[in-house]
Amino acid sequence: QVQLVESGGGLVQPGGSLTLSCAASRIIFSRNAMAWYRQAPGKQRDLVAAITSGGNTNYADSVKGRFTISRDNAKNTVYLQMNSLKPEDTAVYYCNLRPYIPVWGQGTQVTVSS
Repeated sequence: QVQLVESGGGLVQPGGSLTLSCAASRIIFSRNAMAWYRQAPGKQRDLVAAITSGGNTNYADSVKGRFTISRDNAKNTVYLQMNSLKPEDTAVYYCNLRPYIPVWGQGTQVTVSS
């Protein structure tokens, strides 16, 4: 069964940090590129960061130098370390494959506010 379960979101002040986790079904995690996406209210879902099965990464320009994506293949888990958070990072964050498949988890809410 295909399953994606995100966690780790919360309320944080500007300049703060959070680490998101996503546990994925082994059937979709192994040998696939994984990615984090986010969707702010009233906006489309956008790619934030991606990582190949071999560990190559790429980032949206808006998060370069602040966010780091990583993966633990033994745990079928992908992470997103977010530093220097800004109010414009506020969104629901989702993980999925890259390119994505039409199966989404519940997401995890990140709110950056003072």
